[in-house]
Amino acid sequence: MPRLAGTLLCLALFTGPLTSQAAAPARPAPARAVVDTQFAALVSQLSEAGAYFDTDNLISNETSYLHALTPLRRLGVRGGAYLGVGPDQNFSYIAQIRPAVAFIVDIRRDNMLQHLLLRALFVQSPTRIEYLARLHGRPVPRGAARWQGRSIQQLVEYIDATPADPRLVAARRDSIAAAIRGFGVPLTPADHATIARFHDAFIDAGLGLRFETHGRAPQAYYPTYRQLLLERDLDGRRASFLASEQRYGIVRSMQRAGKIVPVVGDLGGQHAIRAIGAWLRARKIPVSAFYTSNVEFYLMQDGSFGRFAGNVASLPLASRSAIIRSYFPGRWGPHPEAVRGYHATQLVQRTQAFVREAAGTGYPTYWDLVTRGTMRAPVRQPR
Repeated sequence: MPRLAGTLLCLALFTGPLTSQAAAPARPAPARAVVDTQFAALVSQLSEAGAYFDTDNLISNETSYLHALTPLRRLGVRGGAYLGVGPDQNFSYIAQIRPAVAFIVDIRRDNMLQHLLLRALFVQSPTRIEYLARLHGRPVPRGAARWQGRSIQQLVEYIDATPADPRLVAARRDSIAAAIRGFGVPLTPADHATIARFHDAFIDAGLGLRFETHGRAPQAYYPTYRQLLLERDLDGRRASFLASEQRYGIVRSMQRAGKIVPVVGDLGGQHAIRAIGAWLRARKIPVSAFYTSNVEFYLMQDGSFGRFAGNVASLPLASRSAIIRSYFPGRWGPHPEAVRGYHATQLVQRTQAFVREAAGTGYPTYWDLVTRGTMRAPVRQPR
């Protein structure tokens, strides 16, 4: 697709909610879907060619993902632009940070396809219970609006106790596909089949869905989707994007407006991150948070960590900008900040400190990266 035609076209992304609903036709012409051309053009402009990675990444394998929220609050990370990798754990960070725009950058094209599915479900679901029911192929309970004040535990119990309805799933399939087409991103029949397969995985496994790898044995520490929804931050609060209607509403509003943009890209590549930085700089929007998970571990392995550090340095950064990363024990053993009962450790570092260190003495090893300059938060064991 061609690059965006000028600043005004890009700024249209922020002038109000975009819609995928059918436009009222002028007789006798048939109704035509309104296509989210700004969103589609931005996905195309910023993306690179996709590459393979040996996980499905339908959900996170970081049970500790909410632990980053406490140091983020202490640091005052708010607004600006959010960058992240992976599936829907990003939404919980977005719900707290409340950025003006978010970019989900992942080397796998499949991640972009999954985010198109999730955006369609947000658009069609005014409340949390409707979103969870549609995601898992369950009927929406009567009086869905009355569920808005219920706890995430009660929503989980409803999904667990309610079987999937194949007829309902089939009836919804066309409307979801139509919503995705309305986003304007060019997709092949194989792409649509992949999206349907991803949705089927959520429907078939329900809240028992787990992270999967290809060619590697599953690990005992991989959480279920149920566990991820019921997790707590370091202050003991349930704080996922589905923990309250307010948090869900923040993410849904951004999804409806096309302000959560999935991008196919390599964090250590030569295009996606720098193109996002140029786009943000032109609009004077600084990056407030960059969630990298444990991608830096792989960047160090393949020799592209230096390019990644340069990419981060090229971004317009807020004074309180932070990097959120995940550490999994390997050759170096447990992290000093590990929380008892959790395999992974969430770490937060000031982005400008990372840029200075990378440009100075650098990070000779991954252990140096994950132990230098991370913010320490007072830990109240969540369990």
